[in-house]
Amino acid sequence: MKVAIVDDHAIVRTALRQFLSEIVDLCVVGEAASGREAIDLVRNTEIDVLIMDLVMPGQNGIDALAMIRAKAPEAGILILSGYPEEQYAVCLIRRGASGYLNKDCEPMEIVSAIRLIGLGRHYISPSVAELMVVQLDRKEGSPAHDLLSEREFQIFLKLARGETPGQIAHELSLSAKTVSTYRTQLMEKMSLSSNSDLTYYALKNRLID
Repeated sequence: MKVAIVDDHAIVRTALRQFLSEIVDLCVVGEAASGREAIDLVRNTEIDVLIMDLVMPGQNGIDALAMIRAKAPEAGILILSGYPEEQYAVCLIRRGASGYLNKDCEPMEIVSAIRLIGLGRHYISPSVAELMVVQLDRKEGSPAHDLLSEREFQIFLKLARGETPGQIAHELSLSAKTVSTYRTQLMEKMSLSSNSDLTYYALKNRLID
């Protein structure tokens, strides 16, 4: 099973590569240090499962997810992040990730997830399954950001981190006018009125540090 590792920390990539090299049915075929590099990697390399961090410089994992899905629809994407599952897991699985694990997980759980995702299935840990059930059962009071589309959520996080529409437009290859339109739409959906409100909401819901 062909695996690639995407993480901006070289020591994490090295540790994962070394660990996975001891698993006889897995082979690490590539590495990347950013979302943009990950997109180039899947374009040029046959990959069964991509293990990807969320927070990376430049184009992060959230930014890259949709483009990787478009360019390599058959590849599985396992998010391996330092963020707790309750913050991002369900949201990202809805947006195309094949599974989500926190970096505090047991190493062999990563292997189990890779094997399942490599078969074209999703890896849903018991804790993520519980989160999904809770969200399905919740008829009212769902987080406002659950109302956002994939692109709106992507732009929401960038605005919450203090990026300007011009910066976001450049990073996502959009026009500033398009970014401003998305901003208006997501502000309306979330009933917020300013970028400060966005940042406060993101911090309160532990979507950013």
